[in-house]
Amino acid sequence: MTPSFALHIPDADLVPEPLDPGQIVSGAPEVSGKVVWESPDGRQVRGIWQITPGVVTDTEADELFVVISGSATVEVEGGATLRVGPGDMAVLRAGDRTTWTVHETLRKAYAINL
Repeated sequence: MTPSFALHIPDADLVPEPLDPGQIVSGAPEVSGKVVWESPDGRQVRGIWQITPGVVTDTEADELFVVISGSATVEVEGGATLRVGPGDMAVLRAGDRTTWTVHETLRKAYAINL
């Protein structure tokens, strides 16, 4: 069992994560992140994720996130357009097909249910 902990998100060290070139629409965005907790069955994941400016597509998991820094516009295919920045919370549904336009390097804390 993982003990309780606290983490200062703005200063957390992140690890580069590969971004499928097929997801990049424009620019040269780079992704990094860190999983800080995962349930024993792997169905719940908590972490920090960051992306530099550019435009990418994704198919989402069931996710709640809070933006720590930066800004982006997230277009949900057939749904809402979310404009997010520091302090904003957003919820994405599993299967949402999204296009992320990252205006300033965006760092978020997330909780994903698989």
